[in-house]
Amino acid sequence: MPRGGKKGHKGRGKQFSNPEEIDRQMRLQRELSKKKSGVEGIIEIENPNRISQKNKKVADIDIEAPKELTRREREEIEKQKAKERYMKLHLEGKTEQARADLARLAIIKKQREDAAKKRDELKK
Repeated sequence: MPRGGKKGHKGRGKQFSNPEEIDRQMRLQRELSKKKSGVEGIIEIENPNRISQKNKKVADIDIEAPKELTRREREEIEKQKAKERYMKLHLEGKTEQARADLARLAIIKKQREDAAKKRDELKK
């Protein structure tokens, strides 16, 4: 006996559907399955981001059109240009690193000159 004292469904009388109603439902179901298949039958909304693939003809392709660069290619070109700009400024002596290098070279040059003078004095 089920809890709560309620009677179950097993002792009730059976209900039969009308055959005409069943035929009507089957026809509707067949029409829906013809129109839409798969997930389209379940979901009524179209995906605006989905683009159908269109085949291009050889005559339509424009070879002379400028090719658009990818992000990586663009960044690589920018990186090379920046490096070239820096090297140009470096050779002109306008960067901090170039100034430090030139100062270090001047100190070394002076030390070598002093060492050469001392050697000359020691030889005489």
